[in-house]
Amino acid sequence: MNICVFGSSSENINKEFLDAAEHLGSSIAKRNCGVVFGAGKYGVMGATARGVAKEKGKLIGVSPKFFVEMNVLYDQCTELIFTETMRERKGIMEDKSDAFIICPGGMGTFEEFFEVLTLKQLKRHTKPIIIYNVRNYYDSMIAMMKNAVDEKFMTENCNKLYSVAKNEEEIFEQLDNYKPFSYDKYKE
Repeated sequence: MNICVFGSSSENINKEFLDAAEHLGSSIAKRNCGVVFGAGKYGVMGATARGVAKEKGKLIGVSPKFFVEMNVLYDQCTELIFTETMRERKGIMEDKSDAFIICPGGMGTFEEFFEVLTLKQLKRHTKPIIIYNVRNYYDSMIAMMKNAVDEKFMTENCNKLYSVAKNEEEIFEQLDNYKPFSYDKYKE
């Protein structure tokens, strides 16, 4: 199983987020699962990669070529795939992954989460999507999703397409017990 980990590239965040990501990377590798990530050496991405590398796990980095010039790539990937665009990068990450963990991040992470969520809603995949809510980081986004249901912009079924975990134990329990959920948004 390959697990895609989306998360921040910022180094300016609270160390607890970095520590949680590094421990998650180690735990995934200890379970003999590979990690697919955006190939960055900084922030949550880099911390996750360091955790995987410590355990000598499988680490698949996917990066647009222009990141080479920016000197932001993690240099210990088991496999490093280059793309021309960010859009192509996400597609490869999605295709190579069996599950998605959304760690704390900024606009890039939000965009990645909403893309895999939208694709799942449109029945393009049935893979687990787990929001790793470290330090309650995603509470306001979860409230926004509830508000979208309350205001009838989406149905409660959309919120059943992902789950939320407060810790690693919950992440792995949700992965181990995952049952695909699908619905037809146009026939509700």
